[in-house]
Amino acid sequence: MSENRSLLCDTATTLLRDATDIHALEEAGFATLLVGEADGGFGGDWGDVFAVLRIAGYEGFDLDIAGLILDPVPGDSLEQGAFAKVSLAAGALDRILEMSIDYVNTREQFGRPLAKFQAVQQSLAILAVEAAAVNSAGAGAALAFDHGDAAFEIAAAKMRTNQAIGIGTAIAHQAHGAIGFTQEYPLHPFTRRLNQWRMEFGNDRYWSEKLGAAVVDLGADGLWDEITRRSDRNTG
Repeated sequence: MSENRSLLCDTATTLLRDATDIHALEEAGFATLLVGEADGGFGGDWGDVFAVLRIAGYEGFDLDIAGLILDPVPGDSLEQGAFAKVSLAAGALDRILEMSIDYVNTREQFGRPLAKFQAVQQSLAILAVEAAAVNSAGAGAALAFDHGDAAFEIAAAKMRTNQAIGIGTAIAHQAHGAIGFTQEYPLHPFTRRLNQWRMEFGNDRYWSEKLGAAVVDLGADGLWDEITRRSDRNTG
């Protein structure tokens, strides 16, 4: 973990709420986030990238901060792009979960808040699980990138994120009802972005087939050995 991540996140939150163009982010040095300190950069790691992009997704930031950070970085552009969408989706899913919780706690039906109905509680619990899964998958992919090989983790993370987007956006709109689609209400800009990210840098079928092929190649015994090997390196 970068020692400066807390400061980085505070800076990113402030800039991403107020910036109207990408220049403020360039001036703040986000383009050198993954450049080593010896080379004049921030000296961050992929966990820092995940943290910043997650904030961008949560704040509904429209400008291409992922491109600003990742374009100068050598590597597989598809994997990096998929990682960016996972990171953005992690923040956006957390945001729509918060919106949904706030709404059902204030909107009343039959004389009591919607949050008091068990069916609503169960639906939002599922949304919370989906958001947490994407956050975990993204963090795991970031650790794998730091080790120089994230192909397996990216395939799993993007596939899991795509599934979570389908489930999570549906639940958020069910909780909000018709108001979620109105021009004035902020839910639909997030759910539209999420469904766009679901199709970018590999859709459900692409990553399912890629991950499935990797599993078949490894075989039953090899799969467990590979998963434990990759997990052990992240905790060693």
